[in-house]
Amino acid sequence: MNGNGPGNLVDPLEDPVPGLGTYEDFNTIDWVREKSKDRDRHREITNKSRQSTVALLHSVSDAFSGWLLMLLVGLMSGALAGGIDIAAHWLTDMKDGVCLIGFWFNHEHCCWTSNETTFQERDRCPQWQSWAELITGTSEGAFAYIVNYVMYIFWALLFSFLAVILVRAFAPYACGSGIPEIKTILSGFIIRGYLGKWTLIIKTITLVLAVSSGLSLGKEGPLVHVACCCANILCHLFTKYRKNEAKRREVLSAAAAVGVSVAFGAPIGGVLFSLEEVSYYFPLKTLWRSFFAALVAAFTLRSINPFGNSRLVLFYVEFHAPWHLVELGPFILLGIFGGLWGALFIRANIAWCRRRKSTRLGHYPVIEVLVVAALTAVIAYPNSYTRMSGAELISELFNDCSLLDSSQLCGYKQVSCAEEPDRPAGPGLYTALWQLALALIFKMMITVITFGMKVGADEFPSGLFIPSMAVGAIAGRLLGVGMEQLAYYNHDWFIFKGWCSPGADCITPGLYAMVGAAACLGGVTRMTVSLVVHHVRADWRLEYIVPLMAATMTSKWVADAFGREGIYEAHIRLNGYPFLEPKEEFEHSSLAVDVMRPRRSDPALAVLTQEGMTVGEVEVRIQKSTHYSGFPVVVSQESQRLVGFVLRRDLLISIDNARKRQEGVVSASQVVFTEHAPAQAAEAPPPLRLRGIMDLSPFTVTDHTPMDITVDIFRKLGLRQCLVTHNGRLLGIITKKDILKHMAQIANRDPDSILFN
Repeated sequence: MNGNGPGNLVDPLEDPVPGLGTYEDFNTIDWVREKSKDRDRHREITNKSRQSTVALLHSVSDAFSGWLLMLLVGLMSGALAGGIDIAAHWLTDMKDGVCLIGFWFNHEHCCWTSNETTFQERDRCPQWQSWAELITGTSEGAFAYIVNYVMYIFWALLFSFLAVILVRAFAPYACGSGIPEIKTILSGFIIRGYLGKWTLIIKTITLVLAVSSGLSLGKEGPLVHVACCCANILCHLFTKYRKNEAKRREVLSAAAAVGVSVAFGAPIGGVLFSLEEVSYYFPLKTLWRSFFAALVAAFTLRSINPFGNSRLVLFYVEFHAPWHLVELGPFILLGIFGGLWGALFIRANIAWCRRRKSTRLGHYPVIEVLVVAALTAVIAYPNSYTRMSGAELISELFNDCSLLDSSQLCGYKQVSCAEEPDRPAGPGLYTALWQLALALIFKMMITVITFGMKVGADEFPSGLFIPSMAVGAIAGRLLGVGMEQLAYYNHDWFIFKGWCSPGADCITPGLYAMVGAAACLGGVTRMTVSLVVHHVRADWRLEYIVPLMAATMTSKWVADAFGREGIYEAHIRLNGYPFLEPKEEFEHSSLAVDVMRPRRSDPALAVLTQEGMTVGEVEVRIQKSTHYSGFPVVVSQESQRLVGFVLRRDLLISIDNARKRQEGVVSASQVVFTEHAPAQAAEAPPPLRLRGIMDLSPFTVTDHTPMDITVDIFRKLGLRQCLVTHNGRLLGIITKKDILKHMAQIANRDPDSILFN
């Protein structure tokens, strides 16, 4: 990343460069210090509010600023999401043709003014013409097909090329889905520029281009990144959030909920997604504000109406037939398939990404993107189900067939009712099933390669929600049609007796597609509660929640049997981000003394004494220990009794200010951390008292504290370091890097892949 490879392993307590902010890039924040700063700030404002009306108004505005910020985040994210949806739909349709009454209209909007009423006639409205009609004057024949084929490939390559060039030239951090990085940032890691304005601008533009190119990716995951960029930029308008990294991460947690809310039209599901999958620290106040921000974003998106159906949700369906207990078996089978697919996908994708990073393939990201885009377009065009966008495909598979529906998957309804009452499956259905089977194989293979482009190249924006759901929806629809045919021809079987009458619609294939989509997405991401809420909102009938819950839970159990990591956790580890996964259990029996530094072969730990050191000696100690951001303070070198902990940055600032403002402070001045300065000779220079900058209550553990407890302390408190003592004597220090390195060694992973700068 920006020249700092995963092998650049440095102590996470590194000192920030003075003048560049409290924390350096690729560093971790001090959660305890940030919370303490906010508590002191709030206490000061509260005390002043009792003294004057102006101070009271300032206190009220400070309390209201969080809600105002959430309002702005919701409005901005909703507006951007609406624009992305409209632009992506327009460019996707441009690969097939153009609107004569205005090139900026997509196919659906172009045909709104058509006088035709049926779906078939509207699909061939005169206002919309394919590229073959524009170039050759006809849409029939082999030459017209070839023209449309070539134009489809041309636009796919153009959109892919523009996306990768823009990301490469202006904002390398706009690559990928962004969720692994967002999870790491919310845990306290610093990646400067990842949520900046250039990243937001380029991500928004290239996300439209990437989705329109026809590659097997989606915009739903990247919308979380877009929303977090909006929140980070707006945080700079409010001092409370601009100057406090911990408070800013509360806003980013709410922004993650906003991103999912505008992606799927599911405000409640977005809040649950942030709580279950992304957030590291999620207090009750953040829950309320996440709900409010998601509500504002959903209202904004609804006002824009990007889907053109006056509905908020991305996949809206209405199932008319209830499900029956017998169908629970096929639903569980879909859960097993989703779990197996999730485990297989994660292993295949990580293996592919590692191979890219270790071979010459990863050195040519632009060529790789173009090759994958060309391959996808060439294979996808002949199959109508792979040619359409991922969202359009899922909507088609979720569809509950009616007599007016003319699609191949539903054409047999017309046949069975009008022409051949005894034959529910027309030739169109068999063709559709073969196409779906081929589409399933194609989607499974191409998604592994496409999602892998974000790791080695760092050049392409991509999301995983829609491709994973598409795989599950295809598998579910195939199983649903099979169950439907089985029930039609064998309605007298004992499993169908009593609830499936001859000629009746007993099975709903669209429900199977929805359950399969949830199962596959759950197997890949290991989401459960939020995933069920996402899918239930598509129909709003709670009677379908049981199949979704059964399939999602089964999918998670099956996938966890092959590994507890979801795709985002796997990519976090692959990228070397310092992330302590809350879901990962520490099962080793090691103690704090086994992990702490210094070890027996290491030099002694650099410490300061509360008395007896001069300013010059402290400066020398600081210069020799440049890789430390703080120093323990002990009573004396002999006793090593712990007194406190002082940050290197605070020491440098205090000494510099003392030399400039306090007369008489020189290199020979005594540095004292006690409440009362010791007696000195009359001719001695005045001492430098630094007790005010010392942390009098640093977090400590004893040398015999089990490491599983120590790891929990680091996870739940967000510590950067913890001191190890024995009967009050300082023995060593444990940093976040030490824990990550120890856990990597236990898991037989490369500890030098952890990214710290």
